This record gives sequence, structure tokens and C-alpha cells, in this order.
Amino acid sequence: MLRFCSAFFLLLAIAAAEQADSIWSARYVITMDARRRIIENGAIAVRGQRIVGVGTRLEIDKQFTAKQHLDRPAAILAPGLINTHTHAAMSLLRGIADDMTLQDWLTKFIFPAEAKNVTADSVRWGTRLACLEMLLSGTTTYTDMYYFEDVVAEASKEAGMRGVLGETIIGFPAPDHKTPEETLQATEKFLQRFHNDPLIVPAVAPHSIYTVPENILRASRALADKYKAPVLIHLSETKKENDDSLAKRHMSPARYLDSIGFFAGPTLGAHGVWLDDADRKILNARRVGLSHCPSSNTKLASGIAHVDQILREGIAMGLGTDGVAGSGNNTDMIREMDIAAKMQKIAQMDPRALNAQTAFEMATITGARALGMEREIGSLEVGKRADLITLRLDSPHATPLYEIYSQIVYALNGSDVRDVMINGKQIVRDRQVLTLNAAEILAKAAEYRTKISNSLQ
Repeated sequence: MLRFCSAFFLLLAIAAAEQADSIWSARYVITMDARRRIIENGAIAVRGQRIVGVGTRLEIDKQFTAKQHLDRPAAILAPGLINTHTHAAMSLLRGIADDMTLQDWLTKFIFPAEAKNVTADSVRWGTRLACLEMLLSGTTTYTDMYYFEDVVAEASKEAGMRGVLGETIIGFPAPDHKTPEETLQATEKFLQRFHNDPLIVPAVAPHSIYTVPENILRASRALADKYKAPVLIHLSETKKENDDSLAKRHMSPARYLDSIGFFAGPTLGAHGVWLDDADRKILNARRVGLSHCPSSNTKLASGIAHVDQILREGIAMGLGTDGVAGSGNNTDMIREMDIAAKMQKIAQMDPRALNAQTAFEMATITGARALGMEREIGSLEVGKRADLITLRLDSPHATPLYEIYSQIVYALNGSDVRDVMINGKQIVRDRQVLTLNAAEILAKAAEYRTKISNSLQ
């Protein structure tokens, strides 16, 4: 009789449990919610595209049943990483030109190489390569500015990645469009095509104030406002950019853009190295997000952004890897956290500057805020998109563990990512990307390397 009763109540409990599609559990769950909860022996329940439960494994197993379970007892379960600035298809140009200034890098190598080699096909394979790399290092959302952005979006969706993607608008003939006016027309079609897409947020992306004339900057803002889309732009990346703007307009880049109404809607500025007090006040008032690219800024000697001050003043500043053609050379966001924290410490001669938790916030919830997407991504909370990763803790360099944020930022690296889920779908399992053919992508990249090298001789 007792056995019958026990079985009966077990069946009742199972019947009462909510149905989920999957439950992921791990030694620690880093939520990045408002309380910054870290749950030991935690779990996440997912139904469809969204998180439906966050708690201890015992709590989640009691509340939910699921078709699929993933248990990583020697891992951290964390929000997917958010790369707030890159040029994905430039992965085919990785290392083509290094150890030079940004202006020489762009004008003597990158722009000529792009003019000779960038096609819809190269962008498709370059984006596939970048997505493969980003997925294997834990990036679930990336922000992109490049050419043939409709192809970038197609390749991103094929990979299962979330992207904030903008067609680069530039004031000279580009690989896909000969005039900025043509690019604006193509951008409008792009905005229409990917409106309300579950993975793609289409954006308008004028390159910078030094490559785009004022009438096109104004038109870019107007187009973005028409479709309630964000604008992406390079902003105060180098001292030369700032000095030239002051000489030409008697205004910094940020003050100039504000004077023409450019910050009237959602905007993300990449870099923000040379912002002064007045610039930051403008950006804060206009709620402009920023992307800090520490590897790029150090490698190109662009300068060191005042990250701690920017964050203290309430400006949302995420992290980005920039393009891998020579500014950053890879898309490992964990490396960017490490470099970002250490740059601020040496710049301020203070080891307390930009601590590990803040660096991790920049790669997750603060990056989501910079993109205006904090209600959807950036933390593990009920109702948010199910974008999550697991990080191994059973490697020598991950042992022992005393403090989680410190371990992630200073000890781990991208290759410690084991599993990735985006929008409720598992994309990486045991370091195998399930959506892309890695061997085919690497072979195609080798073909393009030969072609690009020959074109530059």
C-alpha cells in the first residue's frame, strides 16, 4: 500500500510539473540579474525561445519536466556574450596588415584589399568563419558593420546567431554600392526585409564623420528613425579624428554629431577613446551606447578610453573585438574582458580600476544596455531570450576556484566554452558547432587566402 501511495503521489507531482523544452544545469549559474545572483548547483528551464525558470537544480527539477537535459557539474552556466562592435566578414583578411596606425592600415591595405576582393560570396564565407569562431568562444550576439549586409544576415541566421547588423554607408565607391545614396536605398530594403526577425536587428551604419558627408549622416538618422532602427557609427576612435574635427568644424566628433541631430534616436558609437567631459555629458543625455574595443585600441595605439569614468557617469559601454583583419585579430570576448580590466588598471595606476565583475557585466548585461536590448538579452531571467553558454571549470588553468568573476576574466579563455544556446536552440554541444560545416569553412578560407594574397602582389 505504501509503495502504491508513493508511486501515486509521484505521478501527481509529474503531472503537475510544467513542461519545458530543455533544462540546463551546472555547478554555478551566473544570472546577471539586478541582484547579480550566483546560484550554486543551479539550473535554467527553457521553453520555445525564452527562459521560463531560474533557480537551484532542485527547484527547477521540482517545477519543470523537459524533453532534453544538459548537466554540467564542472561548469559555469552564464548569459551568452555580447560583442558590441565587429566587422565579421573581415575574418578572411585576418593578419593582412599589422603594426601600423589606423589611417595607414585603412588607406594603404584594408580599403585596397576590399576593393579588389570583397564580393557577396567572400562576405558569406567570411561571416561563416567569424560565426564559427564567435560561437566557439561564447558569443551569442554580435554587432556588425560591413558590406553586403543582407548576406551577413543570411549567414548569421544560418549559424543561429543573434546579430545587430548594419550596411556600411561610406562616402566613396564601396564593393556593393557605388554611391552613399545607393547604399541608403539598399539599407532601406534591408530594414524592411529583416523587420521583426527573431534573430536579426537591422541597423543603419554610416562609417564615421571622416568618411561620410553631412547630408548622408542626416539621411542615415532619418532613415533609422523611419524604421525605429538603431544607428551604428565609429566615434572618436583616434586623436587624429578628434583633431581633424576640431580644426574643420571647431567641434569634437560627438558635439558635431549632436549639432546635426544625429543622436536623436538609438545610437551605438564604437570606441569612444577621445571623449572629453562635454562629449560624455551629451552622450549620457542622449542615451548613446558605446563599445569599448581594448585589443583594437592598444594594437593600433589609438589610445585608452576612460572606461571607469564613462560607466560611473551612467553611459552604457559594452565590449567589442573590432574586425580581425589587424585591429583585434580574433573574436575572443573573454580575452577582451581581461585586456579591458588590465588596461584601466595600468592607465590609472590603480589595481582596483575596472574590476572583474564590471568587465563581465560589460560583456553581458551592460553590452545589452548599450544596444538597447537589455529587456531581451544580457542576463538569465524568466521571460528573456534563452541565450546561454557553459564554461568548463575542470581544466588546470581553471583550478582551484575562489571567486567566479575573477576566474572567468583572468583565468579562462574562449576555448573553455563547451555549449551554446541561442534563442532556445542548442548551437554548440561539447565544442561542436551544430549549425555550420567547420571543415568546409576552413577549406574555403584557405582558398580565399591564396586569392587575396595574389591580388595584392
